[in-house]
Amino acid sequence: MPTSVHLPFRVALLGATILALTPVRAPANSAERRQTTVSIVGDQFFINGRPTYEGRSWHGRSIEGLLINSRMVQGIFDDLNPANRSMWAYPDGSAFTAERNTQEFIDAMPLWRKHGLLSFTICLQGGNPRGYGKDHPWHNSAFEPDGGLREDFMGRLELILDRADELGMVPIVGYFYFGQDKRFTGERAIIQATKNATQWLLDRRYRNLLIEIANESNVGYHTNPILRPERIAELILLAQSVSTGKLDDWRCVQRRLMVSASMGGGHIPEDSVLAASDFILLHGNGQHQPQKIRDMIDATRKRPAYAGQPIVFNEDDHFAFDAPDNNMMAATEKYASWGYFDYRMGEEGFDEGYQSVPVNWGISSARKKGFFELMAKVTGSDPNASPVLQNA
Repeated sequence: MPTSVHLPFRVALLGATILALTPVRAPANSAERRQTTVSIVGDQFFINGRPTYEGRSWHGRSIEGLLINSRMVQGIFDDLNPANRSMWAYPDGSAFTAERNTQEFIDAMPLWRKHGLLSFTICLQGGNPRGYGKDHPWHNSAFEPDGGLREDFMGRLELILDRADELGMVPIVGYFYFGQDKRFTGERAIIQATKNATQWLLDRRYRNLLIEIANESNVGYHTNPILRPERIAELILLAQSVSTGKLDDWRCVQRRLMVSASMGGGHIPEDSVLAASDFILLHGNGQHQPQKIRDMIDATRKRPAYAGQPIVFNEDDHFAFDAPDNNMMAATEKYASWGYFDYRMGEEGFDEGYQSVPVNWGISSARKKGFFELMAKVTGSDPNASPVLQNA
C-alpha cells in the first residue's frame, strides 16, 4: 500500500552554510484528523491509498494516477500597496476585498471537483494579475520582508486548504513568484520563508499537499540567485528536510511534504532539480503545437537525472478543447498530468480567466467551460452528481 513520504533527515547545502533541521513538534491539538492524504507510487499519484481516476482510460490510454489541475494562484490575493486599490475593483464598482475573493474561491471548489479537477496551484505570492508583463507594482505576498508569515494571508490559505482536504483535493502550494521576490531583504529571508511556510503546513497536519518552491525559476529572480535554476534545488532539499513526528501505532514516524519547482514554458529542469524533486513540474506556455508537449515529456524522461517521478504540467495557456488534438490531450497521451492556465486577454470581461484580478471563480466563460467539460469526459466525472465525497 502506498504511504506518505517518510525519509531520514536530509541536509541542505545553502551557499556556505550547512543546515540540518530537526523535526517540528506536532501541535497540542494533534487529535485533529485530516481526511485526505496524497502519496506517490512510481509515476502515479494516490489519494487515500488509491490511484487517482482509478480504472479510468480515455481513447485507449490510461489516466489512472494522473493529477489534472488548474492554475488558481490568486485565491489569497491582496495588494498591500494602497495606491493600487482601484485597479482591482469589481465590474459593478465595488471595492476588491481579499475576504470576498477567498470566499468566492471556496464556494466554487465543489463544482470544480465534480468535473474531475483534483488539484490546483495556489501561491503565497500569487501570479501576475495582468497575465503577462514585466512591471509588478502590486505587493501581494504572504511573507514579511524577513521571511515571516502574514497572519491574514495564511488565514485565508488555511480556509482553502481545509476545504480542499474535505473535498479530497490535492493543492499545489507555491511559495515564491518573480516580481514579488524583491520584497525580501535578501537570501537569508528567503531561506527563513521556506522553513516557515513548510513548518506552518506541517503544524496544521495537512497530508494532501504538494509544494512548488518557485514558479518558473529560470524566468526571473535576478536579484536572488538562490531562486534561480542553478541553486533552486537547495530550497527543494530544505523544504524536504523539514519534518514532523507523528505517533503511529506507538512508533514515531517522520513525515515531510513532497516538493518540486517549475521552469518557464518549454524548458526542461536542470539535472539538479530533476534529481531533488519528488515530482517534475513542466510548463507548456509558448508550445503552440501539441507535438511540442509530447517532445518535452520525452526529453524529460530521457535525462539521466530523471528517476521515474510523475510529470505534471501545472501551467499551459493553450486551449482548443474541442479539437481532436490539443496540449491537454498530448500530455495525457504521454501519461503526464496537465494544468489549465487562463487569464483575461485584451479587452475581455470579468468572466474570463482565473489569474486576472478581480476573479470570477465560476465556470463562467467559453474557455473555462471547454476545459471543465473536456476534463469531465476524460475523467468520467458527472458534474450533476450528488455532493462530492472525500476520496470519491
